Amino acid sequence: MRDVIQKMLVAEAEAKRIVAQAEGEAERTRAEARRQAQQLADQVRDETRAEVDAAIEEAVQQADRERQQRLAKAAGNIEADLRLDEKRQADAVEVVIRCVRGR
Repeated sequence: MRDVIQKMLVAEAEAKRIVAQAEGEAERTRAEARRQAQQLADQVRDETRAEVDAAIEEAVQQADRERQQRLAKAAGNIEADLRLDEKRQADAVEVVIRCVRGR
């Protein structure tokens, strides 16, 4: 009987050791999974940030191109509007001369 109890105690101790070992392994597995998940989240965040930065840069460049086009168009319109025919040039010269003479 004593032998049976002794074997049961040894078996129980072995079972506790196996459970503790399994719990330790499970904790290491969870920790590794958390580390990998954090690493993946960091990678995705960095990639997303790079994509957003590239999209913003492209939008800024597009806006700058549009601004340049609008300025060129406006300059062309202004230049076209400022061209004076001979009569308007003569009238403008006459106005300037009057102003200079004080009349």
